[in-house]
Amino acid sequence: MHDRGRYGSRVPRFRDDYIARPHPSRLTARDPRFAEILARHAAAVAAGEPTYWDPATGLSVFTATFLADRGWCCESGCRHCPFVID
Repeated sequence: MHDRGRYGSRVPRFRDDYIARPHPSRLTARDPRFAEILARHAAAVAAGEPTYWDPATGLSVFTATFLADRGWCCESGCRHCPFVID
């Protein structure tokens, strides 16, 4: 079970645009595959899939909805992390 005490008095909350945009420090619009990544993410979210395949690496990437439904930030640098922690 996840130790929710890791945040101390801080409470994780969702970024306003977490479904539509990847975490800004993990994927920028300058990435040559940005549009393709957004399209793959949107398709996976629409289909209710927890992941999609990254076009550059072939690795599985969690969707923002999966991460939000999980309910906590693992602090692993997920591309679509929905959380802001103050």
